[in-house]
Formats: sequence, structure tokens, C-alpha cells
Amino acid sequence: MLSVEQREAIRRAYYVEKKSARQIARELHCSRKTVDKALASAAPAAYTRSVPYASPKLGPFKERLAELLAEREQQPPKQRYTATKLYELLRAEGYQGSPARLRGYLGSIRWRQPRPRSFFPLEFDPAQDAQVDWGEAVAVIAGERVMVQLFVLRLCFSRRTFAMAFPTQRQEAFFLAHIHAFRFIGGVPHRLSYDNLPTAVRKVLTGHDRIEQEAFITFRSHYLFDSHFCTVGEGHEKGQVEHGVGYVRRNFLVPIPVVDSFAALNAHLLAECEADSARTVHGQDESIIALWRKELPLLRPHPTHDLACCRTLQVTRTPYSQVVFETNRYSVPVDQGGVQLTLRAYPFEIEVLERDRILARHPRSYGREQDLFEPLHYLALLEQRPGAFEHAKPIRRWRETWPACYSLLLERLRRRDGDGPGLRAFIAVLQLHQHEPAALIAQAIEQALSLGALHVDGVRLCLNQLKEPSVLPPSLNLDHQPELATVGNQPLDLARYDQLLTGV
Repeated sequence: MLSVEQREAIRRAYYVEKKSARQIARELHCSRKTVDKALASAAPAAYTRSVPYASPKLGPFKERLAELLAEREQQPPKQRYTATKLYELLRAEGYQGSPARLRGYLGSIRWRQPRPRSFFPLEFDPAQDAQVDWGEAVAVIAGERVMVQLFVLRLCFSRRTFAMAFPTQRQEAFFLAHIHAFRFIGGVPHRLSYDNLPTAVRKVLTGHDRIEQEAFITFRSHYLFDSHFCTVGEGHEKGQVEHGVGYVRRNFLVPIPVVDSFAALNAHLLAECEADSARTVHGQDESIIALWRKELPLLRPHPTHDLACCRTLQVTRTPYSQVVFETNRYSVPVDQGGVQLTLRAYPFEIEVLERDRILARHPRSYGREQDLFEPLHYLALLEQRPGAFEHAKPIRRWRETWPACYSLLLERLRRRDGDGPGLRAFIAVLQLHQHEPAALIAQAIEQALSLGALHVDGVRLCLNQLKEPSVLPPSLNLDHQPELATVGNQPLDLARYDQLLTGV
């Protein structure tokens, strides 16, 4: 390899002394190729190894890493393994190397898009600013792969981050997410920055002026924060939360979570947010949780009560004792309430009221043309019209899921009493659901079947025994008073009766 001195000598001989390349090679005892390299550039070429570095720590994991990278290609584009997540997975499998070594190797096999735009580094005061944004992520909920809407709020000073998943970005979800976020961070930031969300902004004016939605103004007034809306198309004005959405997606939702419900998914996200608070952000001297403790006393206090995060509208009961909301039909009790009712739509729940009295609650459906029945709502009507038992849709759906002991009880009642009387006796048992939990009734029915008490009174008796089991009193221990041990066991003296009669 040419030294810089040899390279300079060759270039001076050629360009200054006007010697030929052949003469220079002969005088300096080097090849013509070496002379050509020196003449091509005064700087030495970058050194490249012909044999790769030994990787005693990463080498055994390269095959596993290739599997994870192949799996990464099948993941949603915004929800893929990152270098940090790959490091965590490999470390859990025994990798002892550093994150930098892994990133270096990944950089050597992957091309990364440069970022030509430049931005100012920003600094925020404690408790003054937070940023809010929505994103999307994939989750498997109740066995179905769904796209969830991800709400993220981040405190700008401490970087404490809150995330919550919803089926929708509707206004009621938007408000409820704020309330949970305020509880998580321990108060209300003085100012929140947003995109121009239709749930908050009715019309965009020039600059940062906006005509806001009346419901959003009411919400802001209740929690007493200021709102700031970014310039249209300039999402970088709230870059922390833009990054935060991606961070949550890549670190909290990779691999794709498999859960039973949105409640379980949000419990997972909340636990991840808590764990993330122990992290120290690059460039910071203290952890997120330490910085958050500094701004916690400076946040606005949470109001004494929360604003109701729901849509409220008037609905009309149909002849099938249902109310309709967004094309879906929700049942109400046939023997309660009038024709005109009030419906409250929360992000995950529907309430139907008459004045201030709640008549029915249902999980909210985001499908279309769905029937959501509560079978207990129709028991009063079933008692009047038992002939509809076999074909009533709410009862048919209930029969698909109720315990096997219900069907066994119905079969035995019909066999013993006949179809009509047996069915009426079974409906009387179903009426017990109006006042007792279903799990306890199922136990009572199984116990009644085992005892042969095939009637509503027998089930009610078993139910009462389950609710208030008889407890035998503890036996009296007279070991420390042996003189009392014979009380009640001494022989009878009939002369005592003569004494009672004669008084002698």
C-alpha cells in the first residue's frame, strides 16, 4: 500500500518534473498500476477489508436476525421491528453484544433514506406544553385483525407519553382520551397543540386562527387549557408527538398484540407507557419520570368532575322494543320506559335513558345494521307470550351461549309436565336473572337437577343456599376445664321430679 510520501513523490515526478509514468515506475521500483493510482488521486483510497470482521457475539445470532428481518417484511409498514426492538428480542435470547454493534451491522445490510430537511432544536418549559395526535396501528382483537385508532399525548418537557386505542376518531373518543391522558400525567397542561382535526376545528382561517367546534370549546373551558393548531401541512410544528406516534407503534405494538378486547389492549398500552417513563431520552440528563416529577406540581389541577364524553340524542322505541343509532338496533326492557327515550353514545358503550334513569346499557357497535339484544329485556313479554319461545330472536341467540344445564332443565320439565306447562315453569326460572347473577343461577340449576328439584322453587332454594351457605358452629373445647366435660352426660336421677312436685 502506498504511503502518502510515496504518492507525493510520484505526483511531483509526473506533474512537476514532467517524467513519464514508465520512467517513474522504473526509478521508484513500483508497478505502472501503482503509478496510475497515485496520479488519479492525491488522497489514499479508503481501506476495505477483503475478509470480514469476526463477530463472536453477533455471529451466532445472524441467522436468527435474518429470520426476524424476513418477518419484518410481512409486518405493517409503520409497525415493523426497529433496531431497538430487534436488540431487545436478541438480548432476551442470549445476545451479549452492544446495541451499537447491532445497529452497525443492520446499517451495512440496509439502505436508509437521507433526511434533507433541517429543523430547529426546541426547548420547552415544564408543564406548559403538550402535543396531541392520532395514528393507526394493527392489532388482533377477539381473533380478528383490525386497524385501531391510536391517540397519543406527549408532555413536551419530560416526554412522558400516553397512548390509548379506539375503534374510531369520533369526538367522544377524542374527549375521553384526553380525560384518561390527564389522569395519567397527573394534571392538565397549560397548552395543547393539534393538527386541524375536524373534531376540534370547524373552519380553518388564515395563520393560526380557527373557528372551533362548540363541543371542543366547552371541553377546553371545563379543563382550562389553551389550544394551538398547526399550520396546514406543517405537522413538524408538533414534531414530538409525530415522533411519539411512531415510537408507540414501533415499541409498544410490535410484535402485533393479540388481545380479547379494547380494554385489554388499552391495559397493555398503559403498562407500556408506565414502563417507558423509566427511559432516559437521548440528550437528556435525567429520566422521563424524574423530569415529570419536576413538572407535576406545575400542571393545572384536574377538575373535581369529568365532562361527559358522549353524544346525546333523542330516540324513539320501535315496536320490537329497540332504539336505532347509526343504523344499529339496541334493545330496551319491554316493560320499562315510554316511546321517547334518550340515548348516550360513548366510545365503547351505549346507554338508553328515560329522563335520568338508565334503562339499558350495551357495548357500542361500529358495524352496520346490527341487532344488539339483551335477552332479559324480553322476559316480561315472553311470560305473556310463551308460544314465541322457539322463534324469538333474542331468546334464540341466548340459547346459543347459555350453559348446557339450561337446556337439560328445559328438556326434563317438558318431559315431566308437558310442552306448555314445562315451558312456563322454565320461563319462571329464567325470570330469576332479573335479580341474580347468571353464574350463580347456573350453579343453582345444576344443583337442582342433581337433587331432582325440577321447579322454580327448587332452583330458588338452591340459589339461596349458594348465597348463604349454612356454617356449622365450631365444637366447644373443654380441655382447659375438665370439670365441665361431664355436663350433660351424667345419669338421670328421677327423684328430682318428686322433689319438684312435693317441694321437699
